[in-house]
Order: sequence, then structure tokens, then C-alpha cells
Amino acid sequence: MNRLRTGSLTALILSAAGIIYALIFNPPSWVVYGVAIFLIPVFILSIGILSMARPEEDEAEDRVDEPFIGY
Repeated sequence: MNRLRTGSLTALILSAAGIIYALIFNPPSWVVYGVAIFLIPVFILSIGILSMARPEEDEAEDRVDEPFIGY
């Protein structure tokens, strides 16, 4: 779980830096398209992974006893 959190936090920081770079500086249009296509979804995905990686107090024991196996 710690590895997942570290990886998603790294992706969040790198994508946020790329988005801020594209907003502040004036890169070529292909760089802006790359940021829009790749870095913005990675930013949103890493926020979702960070929020789901942290269990609530009620379900912390349930996750250990019965891990999520899908639907």
C-alpha cells in the first residue's frame, strides 16, 4: 500500500509540474497538446488513487479480512 501511495504521489507531483509549466511558460503547441492528453488525466487518476488508497477507520479491518476482488 505504501508503494502505491508513493507512486501515485510521484505521478501527482510530476503531472502538476507539467501542467504548471504549460500554463506559465509559452511552450510549442505540441507540448500543450501532450500535457492536455497525457498529464491532466494522470493528475486526476493519481488524486483518485490517493483518495482510495487510504482506508476509512470503519473499513480498515474489513479490507484486511476480505480484500476487494472486484464485481
